[in-house]
Amino acid sequence: MSSSRVRVLNVCHVLPAAGADEAASPHRQPLPYDRLLKLSFMDCLFVGVVPMQRLFFYEGPGVPPFRCLVQSLRSSLAAALGDFLPLAGKLDYRPSAAGGLVVDCSPAAVSPGVRFVEAQYDGRIGDMRRLACGEEHDPEALVRLGPELEVGRLPAPVLAVQVTRPAAGDGGVVVGVSVHHAVADGHSVWQFMRAWSAVSRSSASQGLALRPTFDRAKIRHPEAEELARRFLQTIAPALPTVRSSPCRPTLALDRRRRSFLIRADQIQSVKERIMAQSVAIGEQLEKLPSTYVAVSSLVWTSIVRAKSLDHGEGSGDACYFLVPVDCRRHLPGAGEGYFGNCLSLSYAKAAARDLTEPDAGVAHAAAAIRDAAREKLANPLRGAERWAEAYAGMPRERFTPTGSSDRFMAYETDMGWGAPSLVELVSPSDRGMVLLLGAPNGGVQVTVDLDGVHMDHFAANFLQV
Repeated sequence: MSSSRVRVLNVCHVLPAAGADEAASPHRQPLPYDRLLKLSFMDCLFVGVVPMQRLFFYEGPGVPPFRCLVQSLRSSLAAALGDFLPLAGKLDYRPSAAGGLVVDCSPAAVSPGVRFVEAQYDGRIGDMRRLACGEEHDPEALVRLGPELEVGRLPAPVLAVQVTRPAAGDGGVVVGVSVHHAVADGHSVWQFMRAWSAVSRSSASQGLALRPTFDRAKIRHPEAEELARRFLQTIAPALPTVRSSPCRPTLALDRRRRSFLIRADQIQSVKERIMAQSVAIGEQLEKLPSTYVAVSSLVWTSIVRAKSLDHGEGSGDACYFLVPVDCRRHLPGAGEGYFGNCLSLSYAKAAARDLTEPDAGVAHAAAAIRDAAREKLANPLRGAERWAEAYAGMPRERFTPTGSSDRFMAYETDMGWGAPSLVELVSPSDRGMVLLLGAPNGGVQVTVDLDGVHMDHFAANFLQV
């Protein structure tokens, strides 16, 4: 499937609504920085990560004509940016600033505006959907439905938007959003999307129920500046050049990417299986595990089994599963409104043979994931000086990196013409990456990146719940 099927129709730039940086605005608070937002050591961890790209598929009779839809999205985006001004700024490297990484929110940096692309796909909305989840799924073509964010060298934009219509059929549209991971984590992206969709539905900026806060001083660590410098030196030693590789998410020729839906009843079945198996591994659970633990345990054991890591001499070797822990509720002063990276990285560890044990595998996985999360929540910033090295040192074939969360209710992103029929998380592009997302009716969407043979084995066994 050629990416040339996506044709750019128009490119414009959206400025934050007038008065976005004025404290006198009745709906906005003064910025906690002087037009230069110094980023935290947590942000610096993600300076080299491919931008997060989210695709929202809308279809049906409620979708307005393309011209009206574009105008509505542009005006509502301008209003939403008023409350999220750093998204309109530029990520920059200032060696003289604490840590070195900043978002420039000065008029000169903001004035170019957020890149807003209008495009057309040579096909129907159903063809566009099949790029993500049909038998002919095509990840390389799928990423073209979202906007490219040029982040290889600083200063770099933080946000870009693309709206793509089908050339044929009875309407529909895909809204693509790309966000630089050094400025926002998944929680922050969905915080912004909730605000933007609320404005789009109401056609007016009405103030936010949960105000975003950007002050990185809320992430307190006695060696914060030294950690930021160390992370940047490890991850992007040639700043202001970050990388020379493409800025779009990419997939190697031998890789495949697919999304799976786990229904609420299937999740319940996994929880009950973990509860029953816990006795076999010497644990006595007082309550069912969380949805995150249950789904992650099923995914982890299925990947280990698909890779046949339990066979041969290495069956006793450890496998690792990334457990990113949101620290907002566990760091004084951060809170749910904190906009930025507020993640602590932890790793579940278990032997391959334990993870694939027929009558105890998911229980072993659940115990390891639960213990990793609990240890991190007890002291979120413990061992922060080793985070970059620990991630880089994971044995790649036995390591499952993960991102996003089942708590993110992306299918509630109603821009004024109904809920999306499909939401796809296209990035980041780490080999073996697993992304979770809340789905309708209590389900969870799981997106997995594996090589072709392993994907076939994973798909054949994953949902045999």
